[in-house]
Amino acid sequence: MLFKNTISNLTRIRQVAEVLLRYGFEDVVTTTPLRRLVSQSRRLRWLEEDQRPVFETTRWERIRLIIEELGPTFIKLAQALSNRADLLPQALIDEFEKLQSNVPPFPTEEARLLIEAELGRPLGEVFSEFDDVPLGSASIGQVHRARLHGGEEVVVKIQRPGVREKVEGDLRLLHELVRLTSTFLRNQGLANPQDVVDAFERSMTKELDYTSEARAMEQLRKLYENYTSFYIPKPYRELNTAKILVIEFVNGCKITDKAQLLAWGLSPEAVAETGMDIYLTQIFEFGFFHADPHPGNVLVRPDGTIVLIDFGMVGKLTKQQKYAFAGVFIGMARQDARSMALNFRRLSLTSDIPDMRAFEADLNLLIEDFSVLDVQDMSMSDLADSLQGIIYQYKLQVPGAVFLILRALVILEGIGKVLHPRFNTFEFVRPYGARILREQYSPENILTEAEYTGTQLLALLQTLPIDLRQIMRKISKGDLRVKVELSGYTSLLRKADQLVGRTILALLLLASILFAGLSLLGHYPAEMPYYRGLPVITWYSLGAGLFLLLLLTMPQRVRRE
Repeated sequence: MLFKNTISNLTRIRQVAEVLLRYGFEDVVTTTPLRRLVSQSRRLRWLEEDQRPVFETTRWERIRLIIEELGPTFIKLAQALSNRADLLPQALIDEFEKLQSNVPPFPTEEARLLIEAELGRPLGEVFSEFDDVPLGSASIGQVHRARLHGGEEVVVKIQRPGVREKVEGDLRLLHELVRLTSTFLRNQGLANPQDVVDAFERSMTKELDYTSEARAMEQLRKLYENYTSFYIPKPYRELNTAKILVIEFVNGCKITDKAQLLAWGLSPEAVAETGMDIYLTQIFEFGFFHADPHPGNVLVRPDGTIVLIDFGMVGKLTKQQKYAFAGVFIGMARQDARSMALNFRRLSLTSDIPDMRAFEADLNLLIEDFSVLDVQDMSMSDLADSLQGIIYQYKLQVPGAVFLILRALVILEGIGKVLHPRFNTFEFVRPYGARILREQYSPENILTEAEYTGTQLLALLQTLPIDLRQIMRKISKGDLRVKVELSGYTSLLRKADQLVGRTILALLLLASILFAGLSLLGHYPAEMPYYRGLPVITWYSLGAGLFLLLLLTMPQRVRRE
């Protein structure tokens, strides 16, 4: 099996290299170990080509075309990266947002067999009706409508057969590709490509387990159990497995179907305001939110109740992250660049901002750009792009949930403007920011923070004597070692090492040549064999010199390839 996987990965990586070459990314192939997988005939054929239509597109468009050709797993990775403005430039994010996972449905008979295998009983014992025509399909699974024997209408989400093995194979391939191209990716500004793939692997592993989505639905149902204007469908826990998700079917129209809302006697403006209030409550009150509120996932019932479906993508913020995120918006509203900078620093997973003054200056320019606009002219989309540009410029490592929120607010603003002619996202965010500020500095929260700080200090005081004793014991025995890591010198040290190695080879080559010359002057016994008039020992010396010459020139030849 290991041999089979290795051959499969090698073949797939060679295909990836071919696709990269076809779309004009020669530098990715020629400057990384991927070049070893391109045949000599392919190299010559590639060099003979002069003008290719692929160059009529931009570099970012060609990256999108490559992702589309490589298949669903790569598309999902690109879609996930489209929410990471700290890693990618905005132009590439715009291209990734165009990607669609258009996958045809798999046969219904396979869906029926998979349900029976997962639940361990015939389909007829579980459902009184099962619609063979799927409501929709995606790269991971598809959805069918059904009815339980108790009369409840449900939708059944079924994982595509063999998709787990396919995704796991593609993930192994991604790890291998990152290993081969890590130096190139770092030179392009992607500092931690392996971490990105690891995070994506965790996300995909979670998405392949439908019980995670069911738990998210149950958690939000509990948080909103007292809300009358918001509803989350019920998951049927006893029927759910890692590959099957059975949830309550909910009637309703898309939130952007303004004509249907008016036909039901509902106010589109009120629906938009209620939807925004629900979403901001998820972010700023619970810190746990539905992360994909596009119109197809937000329904409205005839009585005006808003329903969220498809919880495959959710986001979470800790209490401190929630305060810091709100502080960014509050600082902007108060035109306080320093406050924005400090809250960005609190929000970042690492607080390493090399030049805080330059950072504050850029935030101040952002504030000035938006302060001159009328409220009606302000756009969440423009603000999100500006914030994400600053995050990318300063390489801030902020939680992925922040980008999910910004993306969701942009989507909700688009929905709001369809329903509400005077809809403005900032007017809705402002009171929540003020509420968060009051909560952050409330006596209860200050007491909680003081208790946490006191606990940490007490733990430090408890362990400090032990740590000091161990240090003193090592010093007295002469066992204390200090590890110093020099960053930025790796390339220099590597070149120095190569120079030393080449110098040694050159000296050995010189010694071989000198020995060959001196061997011609020697007086040898009659037993010494000669070849072409020269003693064999001379030929041995010349052979050794030729071998050393090959070793000396080999790195240059590799680079020329």
